[in-house]
Amino acid sequence: MNSVRAIQQLNKRELEAGITPEGSWHTDYRDTAFIYIGGLPFELSEGDIITIFSQYGEPVWVKLARDKETGKSRGFAWIKYEDQRSCDLAVDNLGGASVMDRIIRVDHARYKPKDDEDMRDNTMGELDLDPGNDSDRDRRKRRKTDSESDSDDDRPLLPEEIELGRLMEKLDEDDPMRDSMIKRQQEKVDDAVRKMKKHRRKEKERAQRKHRHRSRDGSRDQDRHHHRRRIKDVQEQDGDREKRSRRRVHRSKSREGSPDEDHPRRKSRWQNDSEDRHRRHRSDRIRERSEDDEDRRNRHRKRERRRSHSEGEDLRRSRSEASPLPYRARSPR
Repeated sequence: MNSVRAIQQLNKRELEAGITPEGSWHTDYRDTAFIYIGGLPFELSEGDIITIFSQYGEPVWVKLARDKETGKSRGFAWIKYEDQRSCDLAVDNLGGASVMDRIIRVDHARYKPKDDEDMRDNTMGELDLDPGNDSDRDRRKRRKTDSESDSDDDRPLLPEEIELGRLMEKLDEDDPMRDSMIKRQQEKVDDAVRKMKKHRRKEKERAQRKHRHRSRDGSRDQDRHHHRRRIKDVQEQDGDREKRSRRRVHRSKSREGSPDEDHPRRKSRWQNDSEDRHRRHRSDRIRERSEDDEDRRNRHRKRERRRSHSEGEDLRRSRSEASPLPYRARSPR
């Protein structure tokens, strides 16, 4: 914050004195196109930083400081512009600006890249590294860092991380105790992140065990329910068979002339009247048939009597003609 006030005071004095750009304090950094950005919100990514600072020039390289273990942003970054004059505009206009309720600090920087650091344009995405120079260890380390950063994107900031950001924003770069205090606070942040990850891992394992237990209970309940349904289906089938057998028995009894008391249901009035008419008609037919048979038998008897009488008359007549006198009345010769 002190450096922000100092830059603002320098710019104010230059404006009041009417100093030309050639005599400005920015001319001391004509040999570098790098700027340093401090006090950034931890939620910002490289793309967000490029979006903010591209309004004063064309960035060709960006580096956001991240933690080696967690991959989280540490709140400061470096940007290289294509034109050095863009650095002057960014320092004058964005120094002391508020981004997501945080005051950022922008200043010139003479960035010294490391021996193995790639300084090619990375503002359009990740660089394609040489497969021969990219070892398996580096790929595994980068993959692990990316996965951890992706998994931690949705978590809120820890109190230790918030305190680290405030400390980095409050302390001046010229303070000799700045590095030691930041290092001490960074160790606290690492311990807090490690504990948080351990707690999350335990919670995940507990949830998995609970899910497995519920799945087992659910399968048992499902098997029990299936068994009950099978028993119920068998009972219903047995009941249907028994009902069908009772109907068959009743039908057979009704055909054989069983009394009405054996019928499971009460007969209707129409059924009773029809049965009575059927019985009366049947009895009438039987009576008529019996009368016809009696008449037939009487007529047959009469015919037999007449026939027998006529035969007797014929026999007597033949006898009288053959021997006019009886056998006793004949005299021997």
